[in-house]
Amino acid sequence: MGPVIPILGFLTCAAFMYLSLGFRGGEPEVGFVSRNGTQFVLDGKPLYVNGWNSYWFMDHAVNDHSRHRVGAMLQAGSKMGLTVCRTWAFNDGGYNALQISPGRFDERVFKALDHVIAEAKTHGVRLLLSLVNNLQAYGGKTQYVNWAWQEGVGLSSSNDSFFFDPSIRRYFKNYLTVLLTRKNSITGIEYRNDPTIFAWELINEPRCFTDISGDTLQDWINEMTAFIKSIDNKHLLTVGLEGFYGPKSPKRLTVNPERWASELGSDFVRNSESPNIDFASVHIYPDHWFHDQGFEDKVKFVVKWMLSHIEDGDQELKKPVLFTEFGLSNLNKDYEPSQRDRFYRTIFDLVYKSAKRKRSGAGTLVWQFLIQGMEGFNDDFGIVPWEKKSIQRLMTEQSCRLARVTGRHLQDKKSREICSHRP
Repeated sequence: MGPVIPILGFLTCAAFMYLSLGFRGGEPEVGFVSRNGTQFVLDGKPLYVNGWNSYWFMDHAVNDHSRHRVGAMLQAGSKMGLTVCRTWAFNDGGYNALQISPGRFDERVFKALDHVIAEAKTHGVRLLLSLVNNLQAYGGKTQYVNWAWQEGVGLSSSNDSFFFDPSIRRYFKNYLTVLLTRKNSITGIEYRNDPTIFAWELINEPRCFTDISGDTLQDWINEMTAFIKSIDNKHLLTVGLEGFYGPKSPKRLTVNPERWASELGSDFVRNSESPNIDFASVHIYPDHWFHDQGFEDKVKFVVKWMLSHIEDGDQELKKPVLFTEFGLSNLNKDYEPSQRDRFYRTIFDLVYKSAKRKRSGAGTLVWQFLIQGMEGFNDDFGIVPWEKKSIQRLMTEQSCRLARVTGRHLQDKKSREICSHRP
């Protein structure tokens, strides 16, 4: 027995080192993204996000004939060094609904979301999952209000009753509980324990027209974020704001696009200050926010808009600021394809400069990427990235620039492969 003991000791030590280095099943264990002040942090290093939106993932993962599109898009994003994709984790009522009615879920659609998360992990991409829509697409708050009205418990037919009706709040909390504690049928991991999920987004573009003071929306944000954190304290959480300043903010006059933007019941700083919100979210759509601006004026606005919100992140919020949607419409009267390249470059340069200075500008997510044959899901901002080589090149260059800021191009195998031949 003498020689066996040292051998067993060696094997035990080797096994301990193997596990302590974070390996399971031959793959590095994925860590959760956290934050330290105004920066995202992963594996002890700052993380700056370069990513995209593909809202359609779950919907396309439901059916056999379209499921491959999810993997194809994630693979394309990964090859550009993109780290985060924002997508919908909701579909309330209607075709391919995840939530058929309050508390009733379609397991077939839940398995589609399982597939999306598992595919993202395979391709080394994290997901920012949005939990409900302010707009009517995919159900949104309108569907919740209709459900309450149909069941005879609704206080009002106004869409904004989503934020204050006790019955609707219960509906939404039930959905949150089921989603956060869902055990993925492919990976076996509960969503709340899965680091493939970068963060949760409470609601896409919240507005509450019936209370422009902002109190109603703020109360709802505070209640729902506390509820989410009581179930899942591992993931980051953001609101999903467009970034407008409210009626009490001095920036409503100097930074908001027009007067209407301060009358939507939201306020960027106040909403993002909520104690359970980990980072701020901002959208960039001068095409939708101005009626008669030319391209040059839009670019000037974008610079002012972004710098203002980065300043807020640094000085007011002390939190990262992620620009979770941006795009330039191809329906503009003066549109030329080269404008989109310059628009993207302007936004990427501002984030890169912020990263180099260790400021709060934490990254960007393009709206939106698709693959061929998806005309029904496209809009005036959509891009098939490999058909637009200049955009593909810009995206990859930004990934490498941001990786170099933190040294990730040396640490991360994917970054090394993508960035090794780039200046």
